[in-house]
Amino acid sequence: MEQLQILLANYQLYYQNLRNFHWNVGGNSFFELHAKFEELYNDASDKVDEIAERILTLNGHPLGNFSDYLAISTIQEANSNCSGAEMVAEIIASHEILIRKVKDVLVEATISEDEGTLDILPAYVSNLEKLNWMFKAFLR
Repeated sequence: MEQLQILLANYQLYYQNLRNFHWNVGGNSFFELHAKFEELYNDASDKVDEIAERILTLNGHPLGNFSDYLAISTIQEANSNCSGAEMVAEIIASHEILIRKVKDVLVEATISEDEGTLDILPAYVSNLEKLNWMFKAFLR
């Protein structure tokens, strides 16, 4: 359960950073990145809800205060005073953190034989890996 809470916190920071980037992106790639960031924060919002509901399903109480998220999240609040390319690089780094955190949850779920969590989370990893491949190609 602890790893799910940490994953929830990281997804909440990731979500907020994406909103920040969506609002503040500029430059030549504005239209492309503005739309992509919106797509990503909508997906992150769904995942936040899914993770919180999984915690509830396991008879836990999902963290709900941003101060709690900041205290345990590896992803930090992003600075919006940067270029679109810097925003993309920050997103790539966040994806790497999320991949590691999902894998931590999968280890915990395997040990506790939590089939529901094992059913939900593997797709998160493959999706994040694919997004990173595309964002790295964007930065070339």
